[in-house]
Amino acid sequence: MNTATHYDVAIIGAGMAGLAAGIRLAHFGKRVCIFERHNAVGGLNSFYSISGRKYDVGLHAMTNWVPPGTKGTPLGKLLRQLRIDRDEFALHPQKRSRIAFGPRGETSLTFTNDFAVLESEVAQKFPAQIDGFRRLVALVRTYDDVSLDAVPESARAVVRRHLSDPLLEDMLFCPVMYYGSASEHDMEFGQFVIMFKALFLEGFARPLDGVRVILRVLLDKYRHAGGERRMKCGVQQIIARSGRADRLLLDDGTEITATQVISTIGAAETERLCTTTAAPVASHPVGRLSYCETITVLDRPPSALGWGDDTIIFFNDSARFTYEQSRGAVDVRSGVICLPNNFAFPEGQDLPEGLFRCTCLANYDAWASLSDEAAYSADKTRWYGEIQRSALRFLPALPAADTLARATLATDMFTPRTITKFTGHLGGAIYGSPKKIRDGRTPLSNVYLAGTDQGFLGIIGAMLSGISMANFHVLATKS
Repeated sequence: MNTATHYDVAIIGAGMAGLAAGIRLAHFGKRVCIFERHNAVGGLNSFYSISGRKYDVGLHAMTNWVPPGTKGTPLGKLLRQLRIDRDEFALHPQKRSRIAFGPRGETSLTFTNDFAVLESEVAQKFPAQIDGFRRLVALVRTYDDVSLDAVPESARAVVRRHLSDPLLEDMLFCPVMYYGSASEHDMEFGQFVIMFKALFLEGFARPLDGVRVILRVLLDKYRHAGGERRMKCGVQQIIARSGRADRLLLDDGTEITATQVISTIGAAETERLCTTTAAPVASHPVGRLSYCETITVLDRPPSALGWGDDTIIFFNDSARFTYEQSRGAVDVRSGVICLPNNFAFPEGQDLPEGLFRCTCLANYDAWASLSDEAAYSADKTRWYGEIQRSALRFLPALPAADTLARATLATDMFTPRTITKFTGHLGGAIYGSPKKIRDGRTPLSNVYLAGTDQGFLGIIGAMLSGISMANFHVLATKS
């Protein structure tokens, strides 16, 4: 066998799930190595640099924020399992966010990290629905969303047993879907519960320096625990024998062996690594939901433009909220506005420049089919303007038509094509396949999924997925 190295566990992908799994395993003395095709860690939640500026990818905010000392929450569990002190993440809570529906956001629900604010908003704007809303919340609070063998159920169906107003239903689904749903139109109720808790019952927070802080902490923990990492060296093929991963062929042509393998790159993507000698694999559908995001760097904080303290705005201009693959290159009817300056940073501290980010649903095929770079650049310019014009309807009016242009220092935009290029996600699918595998098992008895297609959502969820799969399949300990 042409193999120079053996590991207890090989991890494919250095995203949040892979790093968390690696830390957990290394803490228990496992010889573990993370293999990453690209030159940066973080996967869907990373950063890049242009002209000296660092841009976050994926991170609008970390969800699942709770005040210090709160017991029994995903954040607390994560910190305990990875032996991270809460202060190391340096999280600062949001100021406030809102859901804005109508051509210019005529109906809105404000929410903060205090759930009582949203409850009060629902009681005021939808008085006939408040009792049903409270019953729904009571169900969400008691539902076991981390069960690995839960029976799937339609979230829309469950919500409609409690709420009769389609507008309120859509307003609750809009943030939950944009921040975690791989399914069009509906989602599995357990996934809805995970995101409802993460966004509304817990909340948003951000380190001052963004996702780089989280990644630095994870890398430091992994390195000090003795984990190995090979960057710019992905896994090209999983070579199977007798229903098990026998060895891994790396991008550089070398082979390694591992007793167990954790793949964080997605179910369909993992299937494509397997050779024909593997046991037959049930086809996993590639996700259809992808995004475009514009990033605008400003010479002043957004509040100086009159945009107030809103941290994140989820908007929709139509009679019903449509969460599906865009029929054109981009669907600007709904989306997410993020103003990263509007977190409760310590007195005297703020981001060095203003940031204005807008995200809308996009069509991977439309972007992938562009034949040359000139056409691709032209469409990026066109849709940058369309996305920004749509988002501006849901913000306070600017004093003059050219105010934003004069305040703009730099811009960038990523598309579904960018997502596939730098993460390997087929179809530019942000949240992977609509079919999740809660126990992480694959047809190969020693290969397990963690991350996007295992079914835990968000940055905290991705890390908990890595921890849970490491505990469940390798360490055989309760998480």
